[in-house]
Amino acid sequence: MKIKKIAITGGIGSGKSTVLQYLKEKSYIVFSCDEIYRDLSNTYEFIEKLKKLFPDAIVDGKLDRKKLSNIVFKDKEELLKLNRLTHPLIMEKLLYEMEKASSGVVFAEVPLLFEGNYQTKFDYVIVVVRDLNDRIEAIKLRDGGEKEEILQRIHAQFDYDNNIKTIQNKNIYILENKNSIPTLIMNIDKILLEIDK
Repeated sequence: MKIKKIAITGGIGSGKSTVLQYLKEKSYIVFSCDEIYRDLSNTYEFIEKLKKLFPDAIVDGKLDRKKLSNIVFKDKEELLKLNRLTHPLIMEKLLYEMEKASSGVVFAEVPLLFEGNYQTKFDYVIVVVRDLNDRIEAIKLRDGGEKEEILQRIHAQFDYDNNIKTIQNKNIYILENKNSIPTLIMNIDKILLEIDK
């Protein structure tokens, strides 16, 4: 059976988790790069690799996520170093798991899809976009933090607002999140109908 692999992406605070939760409720198989990264972060081999690059982020043999975030979101070179290590490992595991799926349509949350140029690995891409101020408020609610720190994290990612036109093609769907769950669900359903054709 041919597996249709669909990536859900978008900037931090755009509402990817809400979209994934809805897909789970509709009984679709859903994977998350963040979950794969969390699993990876608990392995000795990965911790040792991280330790060589970011010794200050490893405390008592474990990854201190807050320390690592403080290092990489203040310095683009450090972020690139982290991404070069983690992206290939995460994507290899993700694509392997997706191919093993028992269902014909499988979704994955891939936060750094365009940064890693991984869009070609998927049959379709759904990009969740949201107003910047709404994103900031959503991140504050979820993670806390000051506006400056949040903007630092946002600006370290792919700039969806200014690059929407460059990424649009027939396999990429733009899903607007305007803080109305019923409207968001209606728009997800429209995309699902298109994908299932």
